[in-house]
Amino acid sequence: MALKPWREIAVPHEDVLKGTFQQAEFAADLSRVHQGTATAEYQDAELFFQRTYITEGMRLLLDSVVKRLAGRGGDPVVQLQTAFGGGKTHTLLAVYHLARGDTPATKLQGVPPILNAAEITELPKARVAVLDGVELLGLASKPRLRDGVAVKTLWGELAWQLGGAEAYGLVKEADESGTAPGKGELTALLSAQAPCIVLVDELVRYVSQFEEGRSLSGGTYDTQISFVQALTEAFKAVPNAILLASLPFSDREAGSQQGVKALRMLEHWFGRVQALWKPVATEEAFEIVRRRLFAKVSDPLAADEVCKAYADLYAGNAGDFPIGTQEAKYLERLEQSYPIHPEVFDRLYEDWSSLDNFQRTRGVLKLMAKVIHRLWTSGNNDLMIQPGSLPLFDPDTRNEAIYYLAPGWDPVLERDIDGDRAETTEMDNAKPLFGAIHACRRLARTVFLGSAPDAGVVGGAKHHRGVELERVLLGAAQPGQVVGHYRDGARALVDRLQYLNSANGRFWFDVRPNLRREMEDRKRRFDLKDHVYPFIKDKLRFANGVFGGVHVFTPSADVPDDWSLRLVVLPPTATFARAAQSPAIDAASSVLKARGELPRQKQNRLIFLAPDADSVPRLKDQVTSVLAWSSIVADVKDDRLNLDQHQSKLASQSLELATEAMGRMVRETYKWLLVPSQEARLGKGVGDVQWDHFQVNPSAINRTEEIEKILREHELLIAEWAPVHLSKMLHAWFWKDAPAVGALDVWQKTCCYLYLPRLRDSETYRAAINAGVHSRDFFGIAYGIEDDRYQGFHFGERAIAILDETLLLIQPAIASGFAAQLDEEDAARRARLEEKTPRLTGDGPQGQSQGDEGGEETKPVGKGADASESSKPSASAPAVKKTSFFGSAELDPVKAKLQFSDIAEEVLMLFTQKPGVKVKVSIEIEASAPDGFDDHTVRAVLENCDQLKVTKRSFD
Repeated sequence: MALKPWREIAVPHEDVLKGTFQQAEFAADLSRVHQGTATAEYQDAELFFQRTYITEGMRLLLDSVVKRLAGRGGDPVVQLQTAFGGGKTHTLLAVYHLARGDTPATKLQGVPPILNAAEITELPKARVAVLDGVELLGLASKPRLRDGVAVKTLWGELAWQLGGAEAYGLVKEADESGTAPGKGELTALLSAQAPCIVLVDELVRYVSQFEEGRSLSGGTYDTQISFVQALTEAFKAVPNAILLASLPFSDREAGSQQGVKALRMLEHWFGRVQALWKPVATEEAFEIVRRRLFAKVSDPLAADEVCKAYADLYAGNAGDFPIGTQEAKYLERLEQSYPIHPEVFDRLYEDWSSLDNFQRTRGVLKLMAKVIHRLWTSGNNDLMIQPGSLPLFDPDTRNEAIYYLAPGWDPVLERDIDGDRAETTEMDNAKPLFGAIHACRRLARTVFLGSAPDAGVVGGAKHHRGVELERVLLGAAQPGQVVGHYRDGARALVDRLQYLNSANGRFWFDVRPNLRREMEDRKRRFDLKDHVYPFIKDKLRFANGVFGGVHVFTPSADVPDDWSLRLVVLPPTATFARAAQSPAIDAASSVLKARGELPRQKQNRLIFLAPDADSVPRLKDQVTSVLAWSSIVADVKDDRLNLDQHQSKLASQSLELATEAMGRMVRETYKWLLVPSQEARLGKGVGDVQWDHFQVNPSAINRTEEIEKILREHELLIAEWAPVHLSKMLHAWFWKDAPAVGALDVWQKTCCYLYLPRLRDSETYRAAINAGVHSRDFFGIAYGIEDDRYQGFHFGERAIAILDETLLLIQPAIASGFAAQLDEEDAARRARLEEKTPRLTGDGPQGQSQGDEGGEETKPVGKGADASESSKPSASAPAVKKTSFFGSAELDPVKAKLQFSDIAEEVLMLFTQKPGVKVKVSIEIEASAPDGFDDHTVRAVLENCDQLKVTKRSFD
């Protein structure tokens, strides 16, 4: 008879089938049940017990509870303390529903046998009080109003829940004063309300609020402890009252130091009573999970046939599977856990439960609910749900699994284990022998489930790293399949997968590529200072671009303090993280403040690139991998290491992959751009240095251009500067006490002070000056002052500024006044020239008519004279007009600028003001040096000639 797959036998609950289950519903909430707001599976007592498997520990506890409420013995105080997710709250809920008696005990599945064993025919209804420390956190500082009564303390809340205002009256005085009631008062309270039960959950969270020496409206730390002491004693005195309290299992769950202290004190007082509590056993977990996730097993006989087929498989291949799987007891385990294979539970409860945030029962439920839903919707036809069945290709299942693991598992799953792009899928598709049974995928899933929790943990869940081959086969093989095919598949995986490791018959996945033992040994040879850091430095290469220099891992003394913009790349030890003060900030500040032992002047010319704190460890590891593979490949080439052809090829491929990954890692690591700045306000001084940080896109082809782009976008580097901004800066910082300021001094100060704009270079600054001098809105320029007059003055006209120590930037108001003065002087000079111009009345050389014996007075040409008549030539001797002019002058090299300015104003201006006059001006410069010109002078002259459009120039 053909075996049926699990989906034809076991039917999941509707919420699992539809994928509508909520993770929060797996977390039992005692307060919500008490308030009547919980989901049906927790609120409805009958439904709750239908889905609850009564474990041995729960059975013993319920037995004690029913005996106590019936006055037939039982423990008065029970402490529930087990690991995170161990079922404490779930057990309290079972006691809650049983004690309240809202639903007859006969309808509560699993309860009648407990009552029969205790010889109790009818359990009396009990008053139930629920003290949830999390729900009552606010009570410590703010009273609760109960029918107009302000309840202030834990004991006041207890009394009110048990018996309302009447019961509260017994502890009213203690509640109002915040002092703990005595044993007698509490005994009277419990006796009056008996049979009663008090359920306390998260008490440590509540008590830890009360710091020693501090009094809240809910009392003090000491009164809380006194109350607990008196309460445990009072329950002993009332035969039909019981107290159940859950306490954290570990200090980590207790939280703060105050929480740990409170836990120790509560353990002391509760510890005097033997708690009837046992953690959930793995076999019990089978039934817990099955009840919660599966509605029923529709065909028990078919299920038994499947379990027997698995047992036969293990018995018939005893050498391939773990010892113990051939015993009759393992068949019982198969039947108890069906349709989930016992190996799934073993791995989850033994390995995954060792993870800090994986709750034993709740974590298994959450993961398996997603697994079952996906297997159901994808039409999975496995006989049982084995480790090899896990649908890790499904995003929901994958995310749930890696949620509990350290970062880095996504690429492992995607590349090596499961999914359309996984190597295992390609291997199954390439080889029909594997593909028919999905051998590679099933093996990889099994290894992942058994090894992932131990990844990167020294002395982790298992003593030895990895999963034995026998257990890998146990998790993958099904009845009717050839086990040998899985053995072949395991060997193929070792040769192919990048993240699979194998040693001593064990297999494990890691978030790092499977660097062979030889490579791992070699990695340890490389020293950070001598090998790794120099290697990283060599890989950090940048085009200079906008920077005058890029300084990688350069000491502060070797970073020049000049006018060039410089990029300083910090070493791997100077890491940056946004969360806190980083070593990168300290290192950058050190370079910014000093050049070696000297103070640094040009601070506004430095930009820094820092490595990411989280990425540096991975970068170091990747570099050592490259170095290790490089040494292996080199040794193979030089015959110092003997490898077969396949291994040699694998080593070369691994080197290529590692080198490529290392290149990406360098870019991903060195991604933080750090830019210093300061805020300055007039009259309020300069603030501390602030560090702006930005991420550099690691995929940018030209990182220098990307850095420049970031700086420009955030206005931290100015490549094109409008004159209006220059004018504003001059008004704010330079013209306060002087009508003019040295342009070179302004440029140099922008290079020094972090509160001033950071310009790309001096050409950006000079371009702003050239643009601004064309207008009369911003500033004027001149080249010095002589006799209180600006020399080489320009304002509101085109000019090419030469940035040297003589160039001045003049306030617009001052420049406007001086320009007006020049206009007046120019008008006066013209008038004088016109007065001196002789009238042409004849042909003689003196401007007289040859027949003029009386010496008539001549008339000026221009205003006040008839220009047409005065310029008319006489009939006897026509005047010849001059049509060209040429002049040359020798200038003093030191005063050339001022002398040329005078020539331009006194001579050139007379031509340029005449319409239609074409003027050409040429400058010839001859310079000689007996000892020759130095390289700096040659380079500077030629560069300036390029800027000033000097076309004919050469050095001999």
